[in-house]
Amino acid sequence: MTRQPRARRRQGRGALVVIVALFAGSGLIRLGEGAVVLARTAEAEAAPEPQTCAPPADIAAVLAALREREERISAREAELDDRAQAISLASAQIDQKIADLVAAENRLAATLTLADEAAEDDVARLTVMYEAMKPKEAAPLFQEMAPEFAAGFLGRMRPDAAGALLAALEPKTAYAISVLLAGRNAAAPSQ
Repeated sequence: MTRQPRARRRQGRGALVVIVALFAGSGLIRLGEGAVVLARTAEAEAAPEPQTCAPPADIAAVLAALREREERISAREAELDDRAQAISLASAQIDQKIADLVAAENRLAATLTLADEAAEDDVARLTVMYEAMKPKEAAPLFQEMAPEFAAGFLGRMRPDAAGALLAALEPKTAYAISVLLAGRNAAAPSQ
């Protein structure tokens, strides 16, 4: 009975010995690789700088042409950058001028509106004044006016005052003004 447990112990020791041997072998291999790496590093540090040799003439010409082309391209890029900056500056100035023009246009439109309103007020006052006059007093004034101008006033007057004034005018002048009054809306679209 005592022999069997010893056999088992020997079998367990044999496996243990094999594992220890594998570990030892692995360590030796790694140690050897480290020495090779250290040797290579030392060789690389001790190696002289690589020397460059002059290229053949035809390749040197190609390299020179490439360097020259690269310089031209760099100069062209710098020129294009300058142009882009100039265009950007000009664009900003144009935008500012457009904004200034729009503001000036708005001010001009406001001024014209005021002038139109003032002119309209003046015409309205004159119309009221001519309506207040007796037809025989207003007729000589309308006789002297251009028919287009007189028609503008008569078109704004109350129909009874305009009719009395037309009756006081010379027939030729009254006819010319009547034709203008009748035809001024003839060009307007109907429906």
